[in-house]
Amino acid sequence: MKIQVELSTILKTRWYEYAVRFLFGGLITAATGIIAKKYGPEIGGLFLAFPAIFPAAATLMEKHEREKKENLGMNGTKRAAQAVSTDAAGASIGAIGLSVFGWLVWKTVAIYPVWLVLGGATVAWSASSFLLWEMRKRM
Repeated sequence: MKIQVELSTILKTRWYEYAVRFLFGGLITAATGIIAKKYGPEIGGLFLAFPAIFPAAATLMEKHEREKKENLGMNGTKRAAQAVSTDAAGASIGAIGLSVFGWLVWKTVAIYPVWLVLGGATVAWSASSFLLWEMRKRM
């Protein structure tokens, strides 16, 4: 499956699909706040790494991919599953990259200037995510 950007899908997305994503993301964020208040910011921060809109986005992506193939007269179930699994892999790899970012900031922000720490951590996030994606593609 080739990854590509299709800007035309923005126009095809219905208003309530955006509302579902917004609502789900808000609920996840609120739950994270409640967890942080009860158990402290260290534990609450772990839950912030959860991609808040991913579950809603995955279900909508599955629906769109399936409908696209069915409009062509084909069974879109397999294609939809492939698209969602690829997106899930990307979200997981991005979360690992975010962990690299967070760890680097945590370990270096007291030693070096903030601009340097954030710049370096961003480069490390991008590089680790890219390398993990390339490794996934080759496996």
